[in-house]
Amino acid sequence: MSRDWVRLGHAIEAARDAKGMTQVALAAAADVSESTIQNLEAGKARVRQPPSVKKVEAALGWAPGSADAVLAGGEPTPAPATQDTESPQAGDQTGLPLRIIQELSDGPLLDTTVLPLSGDSRMVIVVKGTPDASPEQIRRDLIAWAKAQSVLRDLDRDGDSSESAN
Repeated sequence: MSRDWVRLGHAIEAARDAKGMTQVALAAAADVSESTIQNLEAGKARVRQPPSVKKVEAALGWAPGSADAVLAGGEPTPAPATQDTESPQAGDQTGLPLRIIQELSDGPLLDTTVLPLSGDSRMVIVVKGTPDASPEQIRRDLIAWAKAQSVLRDLDRDGDSSESAN
């Protein structure tokens, strides 16, 4: 029995599009590389099914074995609903709003940092460059980020001193 990798690629792309996800967002949700998603969607034939397919199945909300069904000419089966009321309800399985997912998918990643806030809270900062930015533009962006980072550190120090004054 032949396996139709092009059919699986189209099914993955259609499911991803239906969820409003980019290839980057699906890769993040499945904990695989973006090139893995690109190769799967391109329908690149394989001798055996890579382990990443099961991760992509789960990220798309498909039941285990759905990729095998599609490869054999069938349709994917939705995963059974879980009773987990704590699961995120936003744009995708990462729980991030769609506008954040879109921002994360555009342009090169320049830097990230996590700043502690009060208690167990924290702020996550992701610095993205402009798509197709020149090396000079990326250098300017990194210099601007270094200045902003300095201001954030100063705010953190100011917060520490005002808390100790109370």
